[in-house]
Amino acid sequence: MGPELSIVVPLRNESANVGPLVNRIVSALRHQPRAYEVVLVNDGSTDDTWEQMLGVAKANLCVRNLRLVTNAGQSAALWTGLRASHGAIIATLDGDLQNDPADLPAMLDLLKTCHMVCGVRAQRKDNLSRRFSSWVARGARKTILRIDVRDSGCSLRVFHRAVLEVVPVFDGFHRFLPILVQSAGAVVRQVPVRHHARVAGRSHYGIWNRLGRGLVDLVMVGWFIRRRLKGGPYFQNTVAPACEAPVASAVAPGDSADSPGVFQT
Repeated sequence: MGPELSIVVPLRNESANVGPLVNRIVSALRHQPRAYEVVLVNDGSTDDTWEQMLGVAKANLCVRNLRLVTNAGQSAALWTGLRASHGAIIATLDGDLQNDPADLPAMLDLLKTCHMVCGVRAQRKDNLSRRFSSWVARGARKTILRIDVRDSGCSLRVFHRAVLEVVPVFDGFHRFLPILVQSAGAVVRQVPVRHHARVAGRSHYGIWNRLGRGLVDLVMVGWFIRRRLKGGPYFQNTVAPACEAPVASAVAPGDSADSPGVFQT
């Protein structure tokens, strides 16, 4: 029997973080009743991230490695991992150790009542420019889309595989995943999660590739939501009847694995 839960993590030049990341995931899920896999996706790293991934896979049988031969971006790396994963339930997080895998058990428990659970970074450890970009982006999302996902940029999420059936894939889709899922009629809940300062590696985000491109994508997503074919419900049989509210408010405290250019271990 294959794994019921897949944890998908894109990695780009995160050599020093690979080992600690996997150790924290394994520790967080030590009481998890489901069989799980950890799917690591190397997004064309130029350091020894791949070698570190091979090492942790030897020490942890739950780890599966995928490799993009060139840097394709976070969306492409994430989609590669999602397509290659086996679990009916999927969790995602960043590979820089800023997301805390210790939040996953509570999020998985909450998933019994909804289709997707999204983390809200309660006390962000990012620099001022990143926090400002997120603040502007949230305001723009509320204005244009009329959907308020408090922290759409938080990669710590858990969801049923079924939601992927209604997600259009494009460069940047990972930033809008909760919005795209909710706009299709799914129940999305938001919960406060921990956030840590980066201690190794370097951030790959700047004002343009985080805020500028995001605002351009926002216009496209708004168009798509308005033009989406109506006729669901898409998710009527995927969760318990306890799902009632469309969103629970939080309180603050692309290639598949068998495509050319992707290697798997």
